[in-house]
Amino acid sequence: MNIENFGTYLRQGNMAENTIAAYLYAVKEYYSRHKELNKRNLLVYKTYLIEKFKPKTVNLRIQAMNKYLDYMNKSRLRLKSVKVQQRSYLENVISNADYAFLKNKLKKEENQEWYFVVRFLAATGARVSELIQMKVEHVQIGYFDIYTKGGKIRRIYIPKSLRKEATEWLNSTNRTSGYLFLNRFGERITTRGIAQQLKNYATKYGLNEKVVYPHSFRHRFAKNFLEKFNDISLLADLMGHESIETTRIYLRRSSAEQQEIVDKIITW
Repeated sequence: MNIENFGTYLRQGNMAENTIAAYLYAVKEYYSRHKELNKRNLLVYKTYLIEKFKPKTVNLRIQAMNKYLDYMNKSRLRLKSVKVQQRSYLENVISNADYAFLKNKLKKEENQEWYFVVRFLAATGARVSELIQMKVEHVQIGYFDIYTKGGKIRRIYIPKSLRKEATEWLNSTNRTSGYLFLNRFGERITTRGIAQQLKNYATKYGLNEKVVYPHSFRHRFAKNFLEKFNDISLLADLMGHESIETTRIYLRRSSAEQQEIVDKIITW
């Protein structure tokens, strides 16, 4: 087993660091349970995953092992993914009302940094791993280009109103370059730092912690986009989805929205 070389192999494929870390973890986990790489051991490992984890996690580990098998020239040993039962609703999406409440609270308390963290997540549809890479220079030009799998470029647009507001904030703090969001030591903030701080604000303002997390605002962006401009293929491009099928979930309503509609229309 040569984990370092496998990591290099994954980086050459322009994979996101979070994905690489997850793939390396899966391979290490496999070898912590099995000495040899063979079909029998792989199937035992798959059974262990199914018994212990949710289907989404199982499939991520299987994808990791399949990638590793490709790297080791043992593609014939590839594992099949498990079926994920899709929900008929979107879960844990922040509502427009809660989003407005949170950003207004942060603005009122002149908490500029976190006001803009929330605004950028909801108004650009950026993943948190992409948000932390944004720089002051990107606000100035109005977009941020990201190199995705297979050497493709995805452009994250920063809307005009957000650009204007963010520029005023940056001017007031005399910032003309560097990463947009910094921690208290003046260094680039981490994805974990953002997730934890959002949870802290949810507790502080009495919001449901389950809907105040980075990816929830990306969901909000997608839902709002489709309500205002019903072009799912454009949304798929903006969000960087490889398949339009991934984007189709945003055509569904959240469980809270479904409940509201049922309560309103069913009177018989």
